[in-house]
Amino acid sequence: MEQVSAPALHSRKKKAGKINHFATPWTLKNAAAKGDWKTRLSFLIMGFGNFAHKQIVKGAVFLAGEAAFIGFMLASGGHAMSMLLSLGGKAQQKVWNEAKGIYEYAAGDNSLLILLYGIASIAIVVLFALLWLASVKSCYKAQYQQEHGKHVNSFADDVKDLFDTNLQGLLMPLPLIGIFAFTLLPLIFMISMAFTNYSREGDHLILFNWVGLQNFGRVLSFGGNIGKTFWSVLGWTLIWAVLATFLNYILGMILALIINRKDTKIKGFWRFCFVLSVAVPQFVSLLIMRTMLQPNGAVNVLLQEAGLISSPLPFFTDATWARATVIIINLWVGIPFTMLQVTGILQNIPKELYEAAKVDGANSVVIFFKITLPYMLFVTTPYLITTFTGNINNFNVIYLLSGGDPVPVGMTAGKTDLLVTWLYKLTVDQQFYDLASVIGILTFVIMMVVALVTYHRSGSYNNEEAFR
Repeated sequence: MEQVSAPALHSRKKKAGKINHFATPWTLKNAAAKGDWKTRLSFLIMGFGNFAHKQIVKGAVFLAGEAAFIGFMLASGGHAMSMLLSLGGKAQQKVWNEAKGIYEYAAGDNSLLILLYGIASIAIVVLFALLWLASVKSCYKAQYQQEHGKHVNSFADDVKDLFDTNLQGLLMPLPLIGIFAFTLLPLIFMISMAFTNYSREGDHLILFNWVGLQNFGRVLSFGGNIGKTFWSVLGWTLIWAVLATFLNYILGMILALIINRKDTKIKGFWRFCFVLSVAVPQFVSLLIMRTMLQPNGAVNVLLQEAGLISSPLPFFTDATWARATVIIINLWVGIPFTMLQVTGILQNIPKELYEAAKVDGANSVVIFFKITLPYMLFVTTPYLITTFTGNINNFNVIYLLSGGDPVPVGMTAGKTDLLVTWLYKLTVDQQFYDLASVIGILTFVIMMVVALVTYHRSGSYNNEEAFR
């Protein structure tokens, strides 16, 4: 006979559904299959089962929610959802008023409001579905408790449970509603724009229609102006993100190692000097640097007066100069942050590792590549991923320094524009909302893929318990 260990038998029983300490019997499936006529009637009249089991307050809440939902759908929700299919089509009309002897304007459809109200109505339907599910479960729970001779909870009992065994039911709803209302719904609304022609092109700022994946085709194509611009900006964005991330990391680490050496005196003073750039608000520093690097700025004037140059250096008028400038100034801004991060980690590397390496005859270079760097990468990989994604969306440095310049003729983006600054220009300056939404979606996809792939291949994920 096959010998089965106790843990294996427990696992088999659990998989077979015989052991589940956390499952509750009052599910929607059980309510539909085992519910009495009171519970099943609650599928149509919310809270009916609660009323039948003398849970008056709870039943009234569910019934009021159903009545409010039906009233909303009849008043405006149903119409708003039906208009989503067409997004409207009635333009503003100029009508002659014979009584007044003047022309009057009859309001037409506004596709943006139709899209907003339609998505909001769908969200209300989803919330009502969750309320309906809670109502059915509550009715069947009351039936189950009565059938098994248990105490049927009153409203006071349920309130008491919210502060004890069901504490998550008290604390979670408000944050979830906030996430749903202020994060999820705006995202859905903005993503929806990517599938419309909402743009000043063709005068579609008031009335626009669904165009499917047409905008994605325009952005991802290599032939059109928008497609060429996208691939050019994407290439520079990735180059910028890699250089800005790893140059800051490497140079910040070297700076931290130098200051952290035993032979370095007054370590606190040197850290203070480099952290001064962090203490000044970033937008102030960047705007000052932008002013200093203008053709008539302090840097060019001083160099010309010293006879080192005959004409102003093209810091922001030449593409190569502009890209090099924003990278170098970003180092000046970012290295102190990395230095602070690395300093704390360096001070926590076990000293025994260094002592053992020195006993074995390892020099400083070997110690750095065999002990310091692997330890640093193990601890800071999540930080590197966060920094990389932050640099992809580094709006401040690019927009406040170069503004994306220089801009080639006929292009919607400059040579130093990142995807995020180009997206800003497409929306605020040029009103290409449909294309901007596509750019936002693609930016998110790129960051998500890079972050997930990198993190899942790192030692921080594969070996969380120990450093190897």
